[in-house]
Amino acid sequence: MSTNGYRGGPRTPLAHPEWTYIEKAALNDFTADELDVLNAQRRIYYAESQAEAILAMFAVAEHEPSFGYQINHFQHGLQSATMLFRAGYDEEDVVVGLLHDIGFVACPDRHGAFAAELLGAYVGDDNLWMLRHHQVAGSASGRDRWRDHPSFEWTLTFVEQFDQNAVDPDYENLPLSFFEPLVRRIFARTPRPLPVTE
Repeated sequence: MSTNGYRGGPRTPLAHPEWTYIEKAALNDFTADELDVLNAQRRIYYAESQAEAILAMFAVAEHEPSFGYQINHFQHGLQSATMLFRAGYDEEDVVVGLLHDIGFVACPDRHGAFAAELLGAYVGDDNLWMLRHHQVAGSASGRDRWRDHPSFEWTLTFVEQFDQNAVDPDYENLPLSFFEPLVRRIFARTPRPLPVTE
């Protein structure tokens, strides 16, 4: 018996019944061959599950109350995405609009960075920068500080037209189901590698 009192129990079912469990309880004990098996299964699992996990994370806020806005941040995301879609923006921009505030409650002071980390491997540089900076780009100090950055104009356009204006309870949002295929296609892209840092 372990020191924390846990006696074990049934294993979590495999996502695919033909997959293999690694029969060791400590990752440091995995052999190179076992890690190869695990990583092959992991790639498929992420490809099949990542978009669904993100959609579920977004949808959990559907019935949250507001702290003062006339709509909650779930409706705000739908409204931002709907406005971008109706204005003719591409699929990536629409998905970024949908998810730009996904961390609004869980990570309020850094929700832009949260969304950037979530989407960063699947979107272009302009959208990645916009996600990281949209919290401050609407303020005068934000404008002055970042004005010379190549992604600043898109960030300012997004904030002024599709973020700050997307809190109208009378605006007719498209339903989440409309955006689900778009989200799945964005997360089906080959992710960009993590940047090398020291």
